[in-house]
Amino acid sequence: MGIETRLYNFGYTQLRAATDDFSVVNKLGEGGFGSVYKGTLEDGRIIAVKQLNVASHQGKSQFVAEIATISCVQHRNLVKLYGCCIEGDKRLLVYEYLENKSLDKALFGKSLYLDWPTRFEICLGVARGLAYLHEESRPRIVHRDVKASNIVLDCELKPKISDFGLARLYDDKKTHISTRVAGTIGYLAPEYATMGHLSEKVDVFGFGVVTLEIISGRANADSSLENDKMYLLEWAWHCHEQKQEMELVDKDLSEFNEDEVRRLIGVALLCSQTSPSARPSMSRVVAMLSGYVDVPTVISRPGYLTECNFGDIAAFVMDTSNPTSISYENSYDPSSSTTMTTPRHYSLGPASEPTVREGGC
Repeated sequence: MGIETRLYNFGYTQLRAATDDFSVVNKLGEGGFGSVYKGTLEDGRIIAVKQLNVASHQGKSQFVAEIATISCVQHRNLVKLYGCCIEGDKRLLVYEYLENKSLDKALFGKSLYLDWPTRFEICLGVARGLAYLHEESRPRIVHRDVKASNIVLDCELKPKISDFGLARLYDDKKTHISTRVAGTIGYLAPEYATMGHLSEKVDVFGFGVVTLEIISGRANADSSLENDKMYLLEWAWHCHEQKQEMELVDKDLSEFNEDEVRRLIGVALLCSQTSPSARPSMSRVVAMLSGYVDVPTVISRPGYLTECNFGDIAAFVMDTSNPTSISYENSYDPSSSTTMTTPRHYSLGPASEPTVREGGC
């Protein structure tokens, strides 16, 4: 693209002109940290501009230092951060623009047809990106909000993870457990959703849910479906237990590799276990998807699926305008409270280790 990899300071007037005054026509999407707009610089280069809508508690110099750190975290499966804009109380980030937009639009909005080889490579690419964030980048980063809308596709449909590192810009006392996370509860690990316990295994859980969405072409929760299929994780376990894994596959796929489907489902079920210690590291996920190591067969459902009634949805609200969104009735701030309204599809009971059988799915 020609923009240098060093952090570049953009002017607000420059970005306002590039996005046509942040026109709705140029709006690419909206997430917890802010809205994203397509922009065209004066020399014709295309960028993506994120307008942060949450005030950072950091001073300008610290904010710039954090942005510079994030911009140095580079991998082929991570969206590149080119620079920022800091003028008054305005905070904007400038990223590379990716033609095919976000994965959720391709999967749920059917904006693109993703064949099976492409879907498998998307899972592998996302796993590689997360493994890099967790184990190789400096600093190591826990994304906290792994979901289909935070994965974007380039011109070759290769996946890149967006929004990584942004939580570093905010006070730790105001983490994703507040309003921002309430929109994506379906991707959250039980220990994070209910108690605010954060580790890289939170991202592993989110990856498991995204993987099932990629296989099935549907969102993690869909109130338009019959009860036994409404929640993707529960439906996936049903299919696994009945040895009917192919029932999970997106009906839009005319061809797919059954061995790869079983491998992905096996990995997704491991990643979505109740206990963080029972979930694999992302580097091991990469090894399993690549075929370097076998995928253990998980033969016991996680506790949060067996200890609650999925028919009772009184504790959380489905957002019908966004089928991927579920919100708490009560939000939770770990800095001010240790109690909360727990979503019915998570249990506060002890996390039991899964029963696994080595030797492949």
